[in-house]
Amino acid sequence: MSLFELLRSWLSGFNLNAGITGALASTILTILVLVAGVIAFFISRRVVATVVHRIFRHTRATWDDLLEESRFFMRLTLLVPAIVFQLFLPLVLSAYPRVSAAASGAVGIYFIVVVLLALDALINFFHGVYQRFDVSREIPLKGFAQVLKIVLVCAGLIMALSVVLDRSPVYLLSGLGAMTAVLMLIFKDPILGFVAGIQLISNRMLKQGDWIEMPKYGADGDVIDITLTTVKVRNFDRTITTIPTYALINDSFKNWRGMQESQGRRIKRAVYIDMNTIRFCTPEMLERFSRIRYIADYMQRKNREIEAHNAERGIETRDGANARRLTNIGTFRAYVFAYLQNHPMINTDMTFLIRQLAPTQHGLPLEIYVFCKDKVWANYESIQSDIFDHLLAIAGEFDLKVYQYPSGTDLVKLATEKVSGLQVARSRLNGDI
Repeated sequence: MSLFELLRSWLSGFNLNAGITGALASTILTILVLVAGVIAFFISRRVVATVVHRIFRHTRATWDDLLEESRFFMRLTLLVPAIVFQLFLPLVLSAYPRVSAAASGAVGIYFIVVVLLALDALINFFHGVYQRFDVSREIPLKGFAQVLKIVLVCAGLIMALSVVLDRSPVYLLSGLGAMTAVLMLIFKDPILGFVAGIQLISNRMLKQGDWIEMPKYGADGDVIDITLTTVKVRNFDRTITTIPTYALINDSFKNWRGMQESQGRRIKRAVYIDMNTIRFCTPEMLERFSRIRYIADYMQRKNREIEAHNAERGIETRDGANARRLTNIGTFRAYVFAYLQNHPMINTDMTFLIRQLAPTQHGLPLEIYVFCKDKVWANYESIQSDIFDHLLAIAGEFDLKVYQYPSGTDLVKLATEKVSGLQVARSRLNGDI
């Protein structure tokens, strides 16, 4: 005799109606089964937490810590009440087939949800293990993990619908063809992001930690996360910019990885020289320049070369129109070249140019195009500033002036000099002077 029959026989001794007796027996047994399932859940959860923690604590490996953090085993304990319900509910509800079928369907849906949660934890675990390898920075797989989760959720929904409707999953899948357009509209961003993610990864266009610039989205900073639909960039002002993944394929952006992986960071800046101060060097200037440390050898070599050149052609050095002579701007350019050649933070093995650009309304640009060994932003800016501090200050030693727009002080000085001149002229006319 089953437990249900025994309980119903015992309840019939209270002179209750047969229908009420059967319903009451089924209700009591159902409650007992539910309580048993809950108790079994808490016991299994306690056992798993204790055993798993002790085992993982005594291992030297680190991946098991990730497995524990993913709560994979804790989610598996959710299956315990489902197993209890599936085993005993059909027995206690055997007298009520419809109720038993509904309870079995509910347990089946619960089972599907728990399996999805466990698989989600397992995906998180494998992704966490992968992120501990250096290759994860080159080939981020977070987008693929998210796609896999979406596929699992879709499969779970189909399985749950098949349980509710009591239909085969194949029957439901056959009806998805008519919904393809709707699904593509709903999942447009994930689909575009997934395709863009594949292109970004396969072409090594972007990785976590890259410094990128994308003015269209106001992004200028380091990539901190690459997901299925978005790329997060921490800007240098500590704000976060979110960019659609597919935008990195459709639009252009600047990636500074090449600079970070190279042997130097470029310095490309010009000093504008007032062209009114450019002239040939006088003997006094040549003697003064010869005492400058960085170009002392250069001056001796160039003087001998120029003297030999003029003597070969029978030209007197005093013949200004025909003789070959040094200029202060050329000598200054040689000084800048020698100064940077001896600078400890300049990489002379990379492109090294000190050149004149086309004259402009702002003067003659003398451009420095070199590479700094220190690529850290703050250090790089400090080194660059030190270099131009020195060049701007020493330009006067070569009788050159750096061009700048007239300031308010310059205009006041000009006006004062003009007024003073008029007063002197008036005094002369009046015979005061």
